[in-house]
Amino acid sequence: MEFLLEQSPHEIEVEFLQKGLHDIPTEEMLKRIQAQVDAASEHDYDAILLGYGLCNNGLVGLKARDIQLVLPRAHDCITLFLGSRQRYREYFDANPGTYFKTTGWIERDEVADELKPLSIPNQTGMDMTYEELVEQYGEDNAEFLWEELCNTERNYSQITFVEMGVEPDDRFEKIAQEEAASKNWNYEKVAGNLTLIQRLLNGNWNEEDFLTVPPNATISADHSEQIVKLRQA
Repeated sequence: MEFLLEQSPHEIEVEFLQKGLHDIPTEEMLKRIQAQVDAASEHDYDAILLGYGLCNNGLVGLKARDIQLVLPRAHDCITLFLGSRQRYREYFDANPGTYFKTTGWIERDEVADELKPLSIPNQTGMDMTYEELVEQYGEDNAEFLWEELCNTERNYSQITFVEMGVEPDDRFEKIAQEEAASKNWNYEKVAGNLTLIQRLLNGNWNEEDFLTVPPNATISADHSEQIVKLRQA
Protein backbone atom coordinates (compact mmCIF):
# COMPACT_ATOMS: atom_id res chain seq x y z
CA MET A 1 0.00 0.00 0.00
CA GLU A 2 2.76 2.44 0.94
CA PHE A 3 4.68 1.55 -2.23
CA LEU A 4 1.68 2.37 -4.42
CA LEU A 5 0.72 5.52 -2.51
CA GLU A 6 3.94 7.13 -3.67
CA GLN A 7 2.90 6.52 -7.27
CA SER A 8 -0.70 7.71 -7.02
CA PRO A 9 -1.56 11.04 -8.66
CA HIS A 10 -3.94 11.80 -5.78
CA GLU A 11 -3.40 13.16 -2.31
CA ILE A 12 -4.32 10.29 0.01
CA GLU A 13 -4.32 10.14 3.78
CA VAL A 14 -3.94 6.64 5.24
CA GLU A 15 -5.15 5.03 8.44
CA PHE A 16 -3.83 1.50 9.02
CA LEU A 17 -6.14 -0.58 11.20
CA GLN A 18 -5.05 -3.51 13.33
CA LYS A 19 -4.71 -6.83 11.54
CA GLY A 20 -6.38 -8.60 14.46
CA LEU A 21 -9.78 -7.10 13.63
CA HIS A 22 -10.26 -10.21 11.47
CA ASP A 23 -10.16 -12.37 14.58
CA ILE A 24 -12.77 -10.62 16.73
CA PRO A 25 -16.57 -11.00 16.49
CA THR A 26 -18.09 -9.51 13.34
CA GLU A 27 -20.19 -6.95 15.22
CA GLU A 28 -17.14 -5.60 17.04
CA MET A 29 -15.11 -5.41 13.83
CA LEU A 30 -17.94 -3.52 12.09
CA LYS A 31 -18.26 -1.10 15.00
CA ARG A 32 -14.57 -0.21 14.88
CA ILE A 33 -14.47 0.28 11.11
CA GLN A 34 -17.68 2.34 11.22
CA ALA A 35 -16.05 4.60 13.80
CA GLN A 36 -13.15 5.18 11.39
CA VAL A 37 -15.55 5.96 8.54
CA ASP A 38 -17.51 8.37 10.72
CA ALA A 39 -14.34 10.16 11.79
CA ALA A 40 -13.12 10.50 8.19
CA SER A 41 -16.55 11.80 7.14
CA GLU A 42 -15.95 14.92 9.19
CA HIS A 43 -13.25 16.00 6.73
CA ASP A 44 -13.30 17.19 3.12
CA TYR A 45 -12.50 14.02 1.17
CA ASP A 46 -13.70 12.91 -2.26
CA ALA A 47 -13.97 9.29 -1.17
CA ILE A 48 -13.13 6.88 1.62
CA LEU A 49 -11.30 3.81 0.29
CA LEU A 50 -11.47 0.48 2.11
CA GLY A 51 -8.57 -1.92 1.68
CA TYR A 52 -10.75 -4.82 2.80
CA GLY A 53 -12.52 -7.67 1.16
CA LEU A 54 -15.62 -9.18 2.77
CA CYS A 55 -13.33 -10.38 5.55
CA ASN A 56 -15.15 -11.83 8.57
CA ASN A 57 -18.28 -10.13 7.16
CA GLY A 58 -16.89 -7.09 8.95
CA LEU A 59 -18.11 -4.67 6.26
CA VAL A 60 -21.68 -5.97 6.11
CA GLY A 61 -23.81 -3.16 7.50
CA LEU A 62 -21.11 -0.49 7.09
CA LYS A 63 -22.79 2.80 6.20
CA ALA A 64 -21.49 5.69 4.14
CA ARG A 65 -22.14 9.05 5.79
CA ASP A 66 -21.60 12.22 3.74
CA ILE A 67 -18.76 10.78 1.63
CA GLN A 68 -18.88 7.85 -0.78
CA LEU A 69 -17.13 4.60 0.15
CA VAL A 70 -15.21 2.48 -2.35
CA LEU A 71 -14.17 -1.13 -1.82
CA PRO A 72 -12.96 -3.98 -4.01
CA ARG A 73 -15.28 -6.87 -4.79
CA ALA A 74 -13.28 -9.48 -2.90
CA HIS A 75 -13.94 -12.24 -0.38
CA ASP A 76 -10.66 -11.50 1.40
CA CYS A 77 -7.25 -9.91 0.92
CA ILE A 78 -5.87 -12.75 -1.23
CA THR A 79 -7.89 -11.29 -4.11
CA LEU A 80 -6.04 -8.00 -3.65
CA PHE A 81 -2.69 -9.79 -3.61
CA LEU A 82 -3.42 -11.84 -6.74
CA GLY A 83 -4.94 -8.96 -8.69
CA SER A 84 -8.45 -10.27 -9.34
CA ARG A 85 -11.10 -12.45 -7.78
CA GLN A 86 -11.16 -14.57 -10.95
CA ARG A 87 -7.48 -15.48 -10.56
CA TYR A 88 -8.02 -16.22 -6.88
CA ARG A 89 -10.96 -18.51 -7.69
CA GLU A 90 -8.95 -20.40 -10.30
CA TYR A 91 -6.01 -20.89 -7.94
CA PHE A 92 -8.23 -21.83 -5.00
CA ASP A 93 -10.10 -24.45 -7.06
CA ALA A 94 -6.84 -25.95 -8.37
CA ASN A 95 -5.07 -25.89 -5.01
CA PRO A 96 -7.48 -26.66 -2.16
CA GLY A 97 -6.06 -26.60 1.34
CA THR A 98 -3.68 -23.72 0.64
CA TYR A 99 -2.45 -21.34 3.32
CA PHE A 100 -1.28 -18.09 1.74
CA LYS A 101 1.67 -16.04 2.95
CA THR A 102 2.95 -12.60 2.02
CA THR A 103 5.68 -10.38 3.42
CA GLY A 104 3.11 -8.39 5.39
CA TRP A 105 1.42 -11.42 6.89
CA ILE A 106 4.74 -12.90 7.99
CA GLU A 107 6.07 -9.63 9.37
CA ARG A 108 2.89 -8.63 11.22
CA ASP A 109 1.21 -11.93 12.07
CA GLU A 110 0.64 -11.18 15.76
CA VAL A 111 -2.71 -9.98 17.09
CA ALA A 112 -2.38 -6.77 19.11
CA ASP A 113 -2.58 -7.29 22.87
CA GLU A 114 -5.62 -5.02 23.03
CA LEU A 115 -7.59 -7.35 20.73
CA LYS A 116 -6.50 -10.73 22.09
CA PRO A 117 -9.20 -10.93 24.81
CA LEU A 118 -11.84 -10.19 22.14
CA SER A 119 -10.53 -12.67 19.59
CA ILE A 120 -12.68 -15.66 18.77
CA PRO A 121 -9.77 -18.13 19.27
CA ASN A 122 -9.22 -16.71 22.75
CA GLN A 123 -12.90 -16.75 23.71
CA THR A 124 -13.42 -20.32 22.49
CA GLY A 125 -10.13 -21.72 23.76
CA MET A 126 -8.85 -22.41 20.23
CA ASP A 127 -5.53 -20.75 21.08
CA MET A 128 -4.79 -23.11 23.99
CA THR A 129 -1.79 -25.43 23.74
CA TYR A 130 -2.21 -29.19 24.01
CA GLU A 131 -0.48 -29.11 27.39
CA GLU A 132 -2.93 -26.48 28.68
CA LEU A 133 -5.86 -28.62 27.52
CA VAL A 134 -4.46 -31.67 29.31
CA GLU A 135 -4.04 -29.71 32.51
CA GLN A 136 -7.57 -28.34 32.41
CA TYR A 137 -9.57 -31.23 30.91
CA GLY A 138 -7.50 -34.40 31.23
CA GLU A 139 -5.62 -36.29 28.54
CA ASP A 140 -8.55 -38.08 26.84
CA ASN A 141 -10.66 -34.94 26.59
CA ALA A 142 -7.65 -32.88 25.59
CA GLU A 143 -6.94 -35.11 22.60
CA PHE A 144 -10.52 -34.75 21.36
CA LEU A 145 -10.62 -30.98 21.93
CA TRP A 146 -7.28 -30.49 20.20
CA GLU A 147 -8.37 -32.31 17.07
CA GLU A 148 -11.85 -30.79 16.90
CA LEU A 149 -11.21 -27.26 18.14
CA CYS A 150 -7.56 -26.24 18.28
CA ASN A 151 -5.96 -28.02 15.34
CA THR A 152 -6.95 -25.29 12.89
CA GLU A 153 -4.43 -26.47 10.27
CA ARG A 154 -5.78 -29.97 9.75
CA ASN A 155 -7.49 -29.03 6.47
CA TYR A 156 -4.35 -27.46 4.98
CA SER A 157 -1.59 -29.15 2.99
CA GLN A 158 0.22 -26.34 1.19
CA ILE A 159 1.80 -22.93 1.75
CA THR A 160 1.85 -20.53 -1.17
CA PHE A 161 4.03 -17.45 -0.89
CA VAL A 162 2.69 -14.54 -2.93
CA GLU A 163 5.64 -12.44 -4.03
CA MET A 164 4.47 -8.85 -4.52
CA GLY A 165 7.66 -7.39 -5.97
CA VAL A 166 8.26 -5.02 -3.05
CA GLU A 167 10.18 -7.44 -0.81
CA PRO A 168 13.65 -6.26 0.35
CA ASP A 169 15.16 -9.72 -0.24
CA ASP A 170 14.21 -13.41 -0.01
CA ARG A 171 14.08 -13.65 3.79
CA PHE A 172 10.28 -13.89 3.98
CA GLU A 173 10.11 -16.44 1.19
CA LYS A 174 12.60 -18.59 3.10
CA ILE A 175 10.46 -18.34 6.26
CA ALA A 176 7.45 -19.59 4.27
CA GLN A 177 9.52 -22.42 2.76
CA GLU A 178 10.83 -23.48 6.16
CA GLU A 179 7.34 -23.50 7.66
CA ALA A 180 6.03 -25.68 4.83
CA ALA A 181 8.93 -28.08 5.29
CA SER A 182 8.40 -28.28 9.05
CA LYS A 183 4.75 -29.29 8.49
CA ASN A 184 5.53 -31.64 5.58
CA TRP A 185 3.33 -29.51 3.36
CA ASN A 186 3.74 -28.63 -0.30
CA TYR A 187 5.27 -25.26 -1.09
CA GLU A 188 4.79 -22.93 -4.04
CA LYS A 189 5.67 -19.35 -4.89
CA VAL A 190 3.44 -17.32 -7.20
CA ALA A 191 3.78 -13.80 -8.52
CA GLY A 192 1.44 -11.29 -6.95
CA ASN A 193 -0.27 -8.50 -8.83
CA LEU A 194 -0.64 -4.96 -7.49
CA THR A 195 -3.09 -3.85 -10.19
CA LEU A 196 -6.27 -4.02 -8.11
CA ILE A 197 -4.80 -2.05 -5.19
CA GLN A 198 -3.29 0.44 -7.64
CA ARG A 199 -6.64 1.02 -9.32
CA LEU A 200 -8.28 1.47 -5.92
CA LEU A 201 -5.79 4.21 -5.01
CA ASN A 202 -5.80 5.85 -8.44
CA GLY A 203 -9.58 6.17 -8.67
CA ASN A 204 -10.11 3.67 -11.52
CA TRP A 205 -13.27 2.15 -10.03
CA ASN A 206 -15.12 0.16 -12.64
CA GLU A 207 -18.32 -1.54 -11.48
CA GLU A 208 -17.01 -5.02 -12.27
CA ASP A 209 -14.22 -4.88 -9.69
CA PHE A 210 -15.32 -2.21 -7.19
CA LEU A 211 -18.42 -1.27 -5.27
CA THR A 212 -19.05 2.46 -4.89
CA VAL A 213 -21.30 3.22 -1.92
CA PRO A 214 -23.03 6.62 -2.16
CA PRO A 215 -23.81 8.71 0.94
CA ASN A 216 -26.39 7.15 3.29
CA ALA A 217 -26.20 3.74 1.59
CA THR A 218 -25.01 0.58 3.33
CA ILE A 219 -22.83 -2.36 2.29
CA SER A 220 -24.52 -5.74 2.08
CA ALA A 221 -23.24 -9.20 1.15
CA ASP A 222 -24.18 -10.56 -2.26
CA HIS A 223 -24.04 -14.35 -2.59
CA SER A 224 -22.93 -14.19 -6.21
CA GLU A 225 -19.75 -13.34 -8.11
CA GLN A 226 -20.37 -9.68 -7.23
CA ILE A 227 -19.68 -10.46 -3.52
CA VAL A 228 -20.94 -7.09 -2.20
CA LYS A 229 -23.88 -4.86 -3.08
CA LEU A 230 -25.73 -1.77 -1.88
CA ARG A 231 -28.53 -1.61 0.64
CA GLN A 232 -30.19 1.73 0.39
CA ALA A 233 -31.27 3.58 3.54
